[in-house]
Amino acid sequence: MALKIIASMCTGCSACEPECPNVAISEKGGTFKIDPSKCTECEGQFDSPQCVAVCPVDGCIKPA
Repeated sequence: MALKIIASMCTGCSACEPECPNVAISEKGGTFKIDPSKCTECEGQFDSPQCVAVCPVDGCIKPA
Protein backbone atom coordinates (compact mmCIF):
# COMPACT_ATOMS: atom_id res chain seq x y z
CA MET A 1 0.00 0.00 0.00
CA ALA A 2 1.11 3.57 -0.55
CA LEU A 3 0.44 6.89 1.13
CA LYS A 4 -0.99 10.05 -0.43
CA ILE A 5 -0.47 13.71 0.43
CA ILE A 6 -3.73 15.65 0.48
CA ALA A 7 -2.79 18.59 -1.77
CA SER A 8 -5.33 20.97 -0.25
CA MET A 9 -3.77 20.43 3.18
CA CYS A 10 -0.10 20.50 2.14
CA THR A 11 1.68 23.69 3.19
CA GLY A 12 4.71 22.99 0.99
CA CYS A 13 7.06 23.01 4.00
CA SER A 14 9.19 20.19 2.47
CA ALA A 15 9.75 18.41 5.81
CA CYS A 16 8.64 15.09 4.33
CA GLU A 17 10.80 14.97 1.21
CA PRO A 18 14.25 14.37 2.78
CA GLU A 19 12.82 11.85 5.26
CA CYS A 20 11.59 9.39 2.64
CA PRO A 21 14.03 6.45 2.42
CA ASN A 22 12.59 5.47 -0.98
CA VAL A 23 12.83 8.92 -2.61
CA ALA A 24 9.09 8.64 -3.33
CA ILE A 25 8.22 12.27 -2.48
CA SER A 26 8.62 15.14 -4.92
CA GLU A 27 7.38 18.71 -5.27
CA LYS A 28 4.91 19.74 -7.93
CA GLY A 29 3.14 23.08 -8.14
CA GLY A 30 4.13 24.18 -4.66
CA THR A 31 2.88 21.04 -2.93
CA PHE A 32 4.35 17.60 -2.54
CA LYS A 33 3.21 14.27 -3.91
CA ILE A 34 4.07 10.65 -3.25
CA ASP A 35 4.87 8.26 -6.09
CA PRO A 36 2.79 5.17 -5.21
CA SER A 37 5.12 2.89 -7.16
CA LYS A 38 7.99 3.83 -4.80
CA CYS A 39 6.14 4.21 -1.47
CA THR A 40 6.36 1.26 0.91
CA GLU A 41 5.03 3.15 3.96
CA CYS A 42 8.56 2.53 5.31
CA GLU A 43 7.74 -1.13 6.04
CA GLY A 44 10.88 -3.05 6.87
CA GLN A 45 12.84 0.16 7.44
CA PHE A 46 11.03 2.03 10.23
CA ASP A 47 8.22 1.38 12.71
CA SER A 48 6.03 4.03 11.09
CA PRO A 49 6.04 6.12 7.90
CA GLN A 50 8.66 8.82 8.28
CA CYS A 51 6.78 11.40 6.23
CA VAL A 52 3.78 11.17 8.57
CA ALA A 53 6.07 11.45 11.61
CA VAL A 54 7.58 14.78 10.45
CA CYS A 55 4.57 16.38 8.76
CA PRO A 56 3.38 19.38 10.79
CA VAL A 57 -0.20 19.10 9.44
CA ASP A 58 -2.27 16.38 11.12
CA GLY A 59 -4.10 14.25 8.57
CA CYS A 60 -2.25 15.62 5.55
CA ILE A 61 -0.75 12.23 4.64
CA LYS A 62 -3.18 9.32 4.41
CA PRO A 63 -3.37 5.85 2.86
CA ALA A 64 -4.01 6.05 -0.88
